[in-house]
Amino acid sequence: MSKTTVQQLSEIGQSVWVDYISRALIDTGKLKGLINVGVQGLTSNPSIFDKAISSSEDYDKNIKELKQNGKTAFEIYDDLTVKDIQDAADIFGPIYDKTDGLDGYVSLEINPKLSYDIEETIAEGRRLHQKVDRPNLLLKVPSTKQGFKAIEELLGQGISVNVTLIFSLQQYIDTAQAYIKGVQRFLQKNGDIRRLSSVASVFVSRVDTQVDRLLDEMIERESRDSDETLTALKGKAAVANSGIIYSKYREIFSSQEFKELQNKGARIQRLLWGSTSTKNPVYSDIKYVAELIGENTINTIPEKTLTAFLDHGIAQKSLSTETAHHQDILDQLNNLDIDINKVCNKLLDDGVKAFEKSFDALLNAIIEKSKKL
Repeated sequence: MSKTTVQQLSEIGQSVWVDYISRALIDTGKLKGLINVGVQGLTSNPSIFDKAISSSEDYDKNIKELKQNGKTAFEIYDDLTVKDIQDAADIFGPIYDKTDGLDGYVSLEINPKLSYDIEETIAEGRRLHQKVDRPNLLLKVPSTKQGFKAIEELLGQGISVNVTLIFSLQQYIDTAQAYIKGVQRFLQKNGDIRRLSSVASVFVSRVDTQVDRLLDEMIERESRDSDETLTALKGKAAVANSGIIYSKYREIFSSQEFKELQNKGARIQRLLWGSTSTKNPVYSDIKYVAELIGENTINTIPEKTLTAFLDHGIAQKSLSTETAHHQDILDQLNNLDIDINKVCNKLLDDGVKAFEKSFDALLNAIIEKSKKL
């Protein structure tokens, strides 16, 4: 039997994870079907759980029972999501074992309303780590300034982390440093760093959405002669930014500092591409998969994009450590007063707020369902 394009990506060195979860995905066996075509892990976030719980009846029976048992909306959310994560983690368990802890992970976001509170994030991370109680759990913590301190502390306690909402190169550098410091701290406690894992989740498509909007505003203001130059830059910023981050990733984790840790059993903190659905219908529906294929990376893909890549994607390496072309694009944008760092900082703030909003919407949906049920 010929291998799927997702299985072919694995041979190149890129793992594919799915960026969605629902009770139906687990109960119908569809998740096992995705594993059969090459999927090796799963990520979730408050928006995904909001959609899964509020737009289906799959959770209604459990919501009713938990409400009758006196549970609050948050406690109901907590029980429902932890159960989904535990079951998904069990399904991916054989992959975790087969790959010796490289893949087979399931990610759960720590309450996003704690993103700027170091101590509360750490406490909630410890609680969820104990409650889920699965070796292949990754707890998601956003890459805010406060988040980096919480990430280092959680890793230092032997808790594996998915660092999320990374947009800029500096955020990525701070993420890698937090990981290395966390590993060093756990090692000092005689922890088994061979089982300590982390991924750095770089969000991609949102960069193009924001930059393209700024370019469109310029196109409306500028003369017709400028249109061609500005239009040529559309859809280029996200991959350029990601390419530069990829080069830095390869540099950091091939350094002598990390080699010494690696010799003691430390894992590379793999780079994960997130937000890889195509928002602009003018672009290829698999743009942020096809253009971000590189060794020792992960792409976590929404269902629609995964289906499209299985249908017409081609598994071939598209990333390298050469950054001249990528830097040229960012320099051209900078010359137009589009500072990629300012764009990324705004996207981080917007991302945290969006997850907080989704979290609130999810709790409200549970409250409304509780009343009706």
